[in-house]
Amino acid sequence: MSHALPGGDNKLRNLPPVQKLLEHPEAEAFCATYGRTAVTSALRDALAGLRTQIAASTMHEVPGALAILAQLGEVLATRSRLGLRRVLNATGIVLHTNLGRAPLAAEAIAAVEAAASGYCNLEFDLATGKRGSRTHSLEPLLRDLTGAEAALAVNNGAAAILLALSALSDGGEVVVSRGELVEIGGGFRIPDVIRQGGAKLVEVGATNKTRLADYRAAITPETRVLLKVHQSNFRTIGFTAETSIEDLSALAKAHNLLLVADLGSGLLHETPGNPEPTLSQALAAGADLVTCSGDKLLGGPQAGLILGKKAVIDRIRTHPLLRAVRLDKMSLAALEATLLLHRDQPERVPVYAMLRQTSATLQHRAETLLLLLGTGSLERTEAFAGGGSLPEERIASWAVALTPRGGADQAAAMLRTGTPAVVGRISEGRLLLDMLAITDAELPALAAALQPVLT
Repeated sequence: MSHALPGGDNKLRNLPPVQKLLEHPEAEAFCATYGRTAVTSALRDALAGLRTQIAASTMHEVPGALAILAQLGEVLATRSRLGLRRVLNATGIVLHTNLGRAPLAAEAIAAVEAAASGYCNLEFDLATGKRGSRTHSLEPLLRDLTGAEAALAVNNGAAAILLALSALSDGGEVVVSRGELVEIGGGFRIPDVIRQGGAKLVEVGATNKTRLADYRAAITPETRVLLKVHQSNFRTIGFTAETSIEDLSALAKAHNLLLVADLGSGLLHETPGNPEPTLSQALAAGADLVTCSGDKLLGGPQAGLILGKKAVIDRIRTHPLLRAVRLDKMSLAALEATLLLHRDQPERVPVYAMLRQTSATLQHRAETLLLLLGTGSLERTEAFAGGGSLPEERIASWAVALTPRGGADQAAAMLRTGTPAVVGRISEGRLLLDMLAITDAELPALAAALQPVLT
């Protein structure tokens, strides 16, 4: 029932009160499904919106209880969805920062479930009955995998370099090449991280060329650290020169300084044609300390690794900032399980496996999706590792190309709000669904999610 009323005040008085709406059978049914608190909140918001429309004179008739409740179901269903939702990644970018970067291995997921479902020996030594180290299980694995004397794990890569410089610079100077003052995700920049750690930034060289002599000339009695930052998310090409870790290590030793190398991507295994240094290569080249992320090429949870000489790591262990950036039990469990796989079965780490797929495998997956859809076309594509890793390395991939009747933009919006959500990419008015980061097991769900767009 609705009421046509001449005045705004009369219209406001004729809006049904929340309590009256809650007594309606349909509202009681919503309460049974979503809970009385959620229903009450949604009703209050709905009435507030109607009052705003009435005050703005944009409403000619006041909806009755049935009309208000008819709109409530969709609102409650939307609100009940979790903020983090499953997404099928058809972008052709494996380490998509906006989509959560590295998917975890089944073993890592099981480890998280075990750690989260009950109590665990997070900081308890079961053998002695005394307090233990939070990262005690990770350190032997990291030493074996990288050759480091000691290791630490914190909650992300930026925290790793921040903690390291905070502990090692003692407010002194950190020397870094201008060509390595990179900006990382979210607009954060290496110079900001250095200054936040209490160090004094000293830039040397030029954007495209920094020689050993530039570092040498910048060293003063206040210098504490030489910093080498791997250009993980961009490349400088052409008339360029950079100083190797080996040369910087010799210079650091000659002046009793520390060499810290931030590698970013966390590559553990050497890959033919891959220009990125592995963690073990950087340590073997003479870096006193190496930092990296855990959710990039390492393929684990969000984490930051700090590897290097025991005497240097011990200085970091006692810094008060360590407590602020420590890992929680679930991330520790996932990281340990991922490192175990890297040691014993690296092919089971999803990122490792995805980046090593053949073009024939990806073509077959695209053909399978095409058969499930019954429409579209196959297209060769260039895909990427993503997450600031291997920026110049293009991966030969395959996609299914669709030309939806309503347009690619509208189709992409529909897919993003579906269940599960699907994110592809748009090229020349077509919707491309790249197969690089889609698994065979996800193909039926992807095909089902695409049906509303096709029909």
